[in-house]
Amino acid sequence: MTVTSPDTTAVGGRPVVPSRGRLRPLGQDEVRVTGGFWRVRQDVNATGTIPHARSWMDRLGWTGAFTAPDAASASRRGREFTDSEVYKLLEAMSWEVGRGGAAPGALEAQIAELTAAIAAAQAPDGYLHTAFGRAGQPDRYSDMLWGHELYCTGHLLQAAVARARTCGGAEDPLLAVARRAADHVCEAFGPDGVPGVCGHPEIELGLVELARLTGEQRYLDQAALFVARRGHRTLPRHHFGWSYFSDETPVRESAVLHGHAVRALYLAAGAVDVAVETGDDELLATVAAQFDRTWARRTYLTGGMGSRHADEAFGDDFVLPADRAYSETCAGVAAIMLAWRLLLATGDGRYDEVIERILYNVVATAIGDDGRSFFYAHTLHQRTPTAALPADEEQLGFGGGPRAPWFEVSCCLANAARLLAGLSCYLVTADDTGLRVHQYVDSEIATRLADGREVGLQVRTGLPDHGGVTVRVTRTDDQPWSITLRVPRWAAGAELVTTHGRRTVPVGDIVVYRTFAVGEEIRLELPVRPRFTAPDPRIDATRGCVAVERGPLVYCAESADGADLDTVRVDASVPPVDTNAGVEVRARFAAPGPDEWPYGPPEQVTTPTGAATGLTLVPYHRWARGGPSTMRVWLPTA
Repeated sequence: MTVTSPDTTAVGGRPVVPSRGRLRPLGQDEVRVTGGFWRVRQDVNATGTIPHARSWMDRLGWTGAFTAPDAASASRRGREFTDSEVYKLLEAMSWEVGRGGAAPGALEAQIAELTAAIAAAQAPDGYLHTAFGRAGQPDRYSDMLWGHELYCTGHLLQAAVARARTCGGAEDPLLAVARRAADHVCEAFGPDGVPGVCGHPEIELGLVELARLTGEQRYLDQAALFVARRGHRTLPRHHFGWSYFSDETPVRESAVLHGHAVRALYLAAGAVDVAVETGDDELLATVAAQFDRTWARRTYLTGGMGSRHADEAFGDDFVLPADRAYSETCAGVAAIMLAWRLLLATGDGRYDEVIERILYNVVATAIGDDGRSFFYAHTLHQRTPTAALPADEEQLGFGGGPRAPWFEVSCCLANAARLLAGLSCYLVTADDTGLRVHQYVDSEIATRLADGREVGLQVRTGLPDHGGVTVRVTRTDDQPWSITLRVPRWAAGAELVTTHGRRTVPVGDIVVYRTFAVGEEIRLELPVRPRFTAPDPRIDATRGCVAVERGPLVYCAESADGADLDTVRVDASVPPVDTNAGVEVRARFAAPGPDEWPYGPPEQVTTPTGAATGLTLVPYHRWARGGPSTMRVWLPTA
């Protein structure tokens, strides 16, 4: 197995730079988000989320753990994995500087400050973790099940790669820290070292991307070794089982993703990286098949993954209870990371819709309007009204609303922050003949094709509210090239308008190949109308229910006035319609069951009473933003 020559690019960062694959990702120097739905969220991320996360990490001592003297190490504050949150925050800051967003000078100063603190905490042999190995602390690698030492190192490597690819370059101090840490990992866990794995996958991703950046072969070899070691039950037994730690079944022998959702998704993404760089098409196909089955059988309508609160895990096939949906924000981010890698490797447009669904219905839902509160888990049915939470109080519980300013485990906020700051890197790719636009976001694109020709596009859209997409050519020459657009499955009946006329186009990729002129426009008109969606009948928890979708958005019923949504019955024979307030469905409310015993004849417990009335639904990403409320996505039918 070999890596190509090192990626020495110091600007135009990309989170993933594979050496081979069907598609080449474009970076921040080539794609810029200019407005609309996602630019608003990027700006909120810059001015709200990133400084909010930094202030809480300072307040709780997570950043201070790197500067604590050895004598105070035993009193370190925070969980054993909090180093990783600082690293994810550094990665978000790096992508934000690369984006050219708010106050880059101030962010540069913070990056330098945090980098210096992290470097000072690193041991002479490269080991770096603030919860182990110092005075009064457990020994290094004494708790491979829960210690998260390699997990944290993986996030450090990803942060350093982001920094090097945006502004830092090959001589960046954070990259030097990361290389020493990676060298230590290779020495400690290489073929002649400890034959173990970390209880939480992540190191695999960081090592491969560092190998791509530096050209260092042993980083890739170590990542491949970690993937091969997984699933042989070498970690200690635990009541959650080996599956929770991605150590029950070897990657090559699994048919589906299982266990802790974030762990499983990170491992799968790392396995794809290893497969791509080593030319292991069998491993690539295996992981793709695992994800396909997971998407089809273990994923919520929103794209959320993980249905078990006890162990934050995937359930069995079709075990998807709405009111117990865990659907962690981190799992959404990890699923996008995996889908993006599979898209780049295979060119299969199915992964575009995976990313779109998760972006609009998990990532957009997670963060509060001011960027200073967030969901850890994403229920699809909130039975009891949410409650306002103090802005200065750390929360211990993860499930259910409302958005909280901070959790004891706050992995999700920094994870979403790094994705949003680098979002432009997930929108457009280049193939052998031209450009492919995967996500419709107001943006400017300027790049070179495979043959070196300069091309440029401007994308304008009203999504998710309106379905018009206009792609304008801003740079071209007198030779033909291709622009590939996507008609989502929700947009059946879409029309393509070009200088050659208007025509209805099928769902899937639409390739326009010809010699373009500067100023020429291609327009897609995507029908955005509300529609009922029924669940697979094998999903027991939602049998007899319908949901409403509109374009890429899932909708929900939200009750801020105390109405009992548990008794609602929707008339699915009357199509949902758009209104100024949202989407309206016709509904009645069933008579409550008997108080003394919640069972009885069907007509006693299910018969709707009263006249049908209009029930207004709102986008799921808007729920719990206007005060205490109950909510449900799946609505029983009359």
